[in-house]
Amino acid sequence: MISRRSFLAAAGGTIISIGLPGAFIRPSEARQRDLAAETRPDGKPRLPPGQFAVEKIQDMGGTPGSATFENWSLRIQGEVEKPVVLSYQELLALDQVHITCDIHCVTGWTLLDSAWSGVRLTTIMDMVKPQRKGGFIIFEAAHGYTSNLPISATQKENVILAHSFFAEKLPPQHGAPVRVVIPDRYFYKSAKWLEGIKVSSRDEPGFWETLGYSDSADPWKEERHQI
Repeated sequence: MISRRSFLAAAGGTIISIGLPGAFIRPSEARQRDLAAETRPDGKPRLPPGQFAVEKIQDMGGTPGSATFENWSLRIQGEVEKPVVLSYQELLALDQVHITCDIHCVTGWTLLDSAWSGVRLTTIMDMVKPQRKGGFIIFEAAHGYTSNLPISATQKENVILAHSFFAEKLPPQHGAPVRVVIPDRYFYKSAKWLEGIKVSSRDEPGFWETLGYSDSADPWKEERHQI
């Protein structure tokens, strides 16, 4: 496994830009111990190994795109039968869902019971109809940022394109107008400032994956770095 020192060096020492600005606001130590003892319905611990709970989502850095709520659009293309471009209003016209989930940053913090509103990714995929050879999803965001996952890992009901956070429109620092939310992967997979989705026949490692971060990013396996 790549060492933490080599990992940081490979990332240009910029790990701070995905989750470590400022001081963390944490629950009490007693509450942390209680949370560490909780389990999810699937039997996994509520707090994955090496994580600590925080009371507020962290500003994970990056540079926002130029899109506004009025002119944002999302292009879905690649190995699909029906490519489409959706406007913000067209996204809002699709079936909307509201989820409450825990999110986990690769740098160690976990925000419990975060509330998001948006559209399930499966709703989008049903529209465009991925071809059988389209085994991977590539999320394309502002300034060339990408993240990637097998399409099978994005078919859970809690994987959404989110436009709202705690019943308010997403703020710019958290990915407005629209971001991906993939609760069961480290949060660098949940691309902010989303501009496109590509269905691909091959895996295409994203921005952080090319710098030493895990391609699969499972918090319960502590898949932080590439092996």
